[in-house]
Amino acid sequence: MGEQVVEFRIAIPARYASERLPGKPLRKIHGRAMIEWVYRAAQQAGAVEVVVATDDQRIVDEVEGFGGRACMTAGSHRSGTDRILEVAKKLAWSDDDIVVNLQGDEPLMPAANIVQVATNLVSSGCAMATLHKRVDARHARDPNLVKLVHDRRGQALYFSRAPVPFDRGGAGGPYLGHIGIYAYRVGFIEIFSGLEPCDLEIAESLEQLRALCNGYRIHSELARELPGPGIDTEADLREVTKLMEPKAP
Repeated sequence: MGEQVVEFRIAIPARYASERLPGKPLRKIHGRAMIEWVYRAAQQAGAVEVVVATDDQRIVDEVEGFGGRACMTAGSHRSGTDRILEVAKKLAWSDDDIVVNLQGDEPLMPAANIVQVATNLVSSGCAMATLHKRVDARHARDPNLVKLVHDRRGQALYFSRAPVPFDRGGAGGPYLGHIGIYAYRVGFIEIFSGLEPCDLEIAESLEQLRALCNGYRIHSELARELPGPGIDTEADLREVTKLMEPKAP
């Protein structure tokens, strides 16, 4: 698809009460809070606006302390998508505005991928856009790594925690691992948030299946750059800290 310049905003959902890593956005990596690293990475993508969507005043204070922008949201949201919708309404974003949902635990997400997913939303004409990477059979068996299959146009057919497609011939793939970054327009976020979770979403615990269940298209491309790991556990935090040593202030 042809390259084009698109205008987009970045929303970073950041919840304090992570079950596996409490206070995750404020955990330090080389002296800076994780959320600051994510915010700085987002700024490199050239968005017209970057905002952290959070339910905790401590995160607001941290973001504003390093000169970023944060928006306090309700603590009752079911997901980061619902949190972003509240931010969009508070900041009076228009229905046609493009929003990239960048997770608050992804300090190693390349700026090129952020731009790619926003551009892909426009060029594909789909309701949502996302990215994927190639993974081997061993990683495909990990239920924490979401897999996807798509058609010849790049439109997602299914997302699963199981290895899909089933490899009947034993060739070991190919498998595509989902990268949890999304782009969509504000108008679709409102539609999506009003939909009830479907059976597939509940079974897999994958929110994006709600869109597919209701007939909305999700386009996925191979990421231009391979992102570093996200942070869910203490072990992840140690790994990312080691990977980021050259970037330490």
